[in-house]
Amino acid sequence: MNLQRCLIANRGEIAVRVIRACQRLGIETVAAVSEADRESMAARIADRAVCIGPARAADSYLNIPVLVATALGTGCDAVHPGYGFLSENSAFAAACTENGIAFVGPSAENIRQMGNKLVARDIAQSVGVPLAPGSPRIAEFSTARRITEEIGMPVLFKAAAGGGGRGIRIVHRHEDLHRAYETASAEAQAAFGDNALFLERYIGNARHIEVQVLADRHGTVIHLGERDCSLQRRYQKILEEAPAFGLTDALRYEMREAAVKLARHIGYESAGTVEFIVDVDKGEFFFLEMNTRVQVEHPVTEIVTGVDIVSEQLRVAAGEMLSVRQEDVSTTGHAVECRINAEAPARGFAPSPGRITEWAPPDGEGIRLDSHAAQGYVVPPFYDSLVAKLIVHGCDRDDAIARMTEALARFRVSGIETTIPFHQYVLKQPNFAAGRINTNWLESVTEAFVAAVAV
Repeated sequence: MNLQRCLIANRGEIAVRVIRACQRLGIETVAAVSEADRESMAARIADRAVCIGPARAADSYLNIPVLVATALGTGCDAVHPGYGFLSENSAFAAACTENGIAFVGPSAENIRQMGNKLVARDIAQSVGVPLAPGSPRIAEFSTARRITEEIGMPVLFKAAAGGGGRGIRIVHRHEDLHRAYETASAEAQAAFGDNALFLERYIGNARHIEVQVLADRHGTVIHLGERDCSLQRRYQKILEEAPAFGLTDALRYEMREAAVKLARHIGYESAGTVEFIVDVDKGEFFFLEMNTRVQVEHPVTEIVTGVDIVSEQLRVAAGEMLSVRQEDVSTTGHAVECRINAEAPARGFAPSPGRITEWAPPDGEGIRLDSHAAQGYVVPPFYDSLVAKLIVHGCDRDDAIARMTEALARFRVSGIETTIPFHQYVLKQPNFAAGRINTNWLESVTEAFVAAVAV
């Protein structure tokens, strides 16, 4: 099957990224845009743009019947969901398949399996992937109290039906357990329509490491190494690196093999990411979740491996074999990605929509910019605040950090506020340069930055 025309069921930088990949493969593109995105870069560079509804995401980018009808009406034989929105919605994947449209991603069944955190944990455990001490589904507080007594404090409540930082509560004291349970349960119900939770032992000194996998329907499953995504603010990543630094060869090998084993076991197809928590003090790793889509941070892996992940997704969706084998994959140098958001760090990272009056990104050897922004572009207030991803490649981690520091200093943006100053502050921290970071480290740095700029 050769894909002829693909509907881009997303917006922003990932829509532009997918359109460029389609163009390289000779696939025509149709950009599905809301009323707020009629003049967007994706709408301009696609072969055709179709307005699918009002600015509100529920009426446009999350409207499955409209997206499927748009794909059929424009003669698309494929739909790429990008990340976010409907990218991990099994109903959307199933609707595409039922209408003879190739969903550029895994099967609806794979999305369902990995989308439910408890099901995903059970599958991981069945193939020998390590799990942090924890619990099955918790539907009442008495169960939570009993499990906590068994595994000890501190513990982490998580929503069973979803992620993204919602339905998560860390508990350090027994007297706080009931309130944390009620809050996490209510948040999970509001976010996912399911109040079920599960518990895990909380690892204080942890790093967030994820392994990129690719698989086709012919039985080939490979990994493209791992990334470090430990720098997070309120469970949202802001800076990523590849490969992960400071891991032993044995730990690196075990995580990569575990990711491939899990993907192969469920008959996975397309790009996916298996995420792990590493206990820095004990040198152990535990399964966290699997994301069944392309990740925001995929460029750092592309730069160090030379593999175009989005193009591989499109090939797999067309029924082709992966263009690379495991023995073809090697890592060269080090890459760092900074997510540039339209936010005001000095005002508590408040959104900063508006018209961009100056947009002068850095360029040069080893610099890549994934963005949908340009001078004159109006950042709408309706969606995620990401306006660009700046990715820098160096011969090693120190070189990549130095190059990123220089690139950020040359990145000029006016008309909106961005997180560029915050990234500059983070990169100057001695503990970051030394690799003495974990998933909690950025919170204290954020407080120090806000205090410094408020003076």
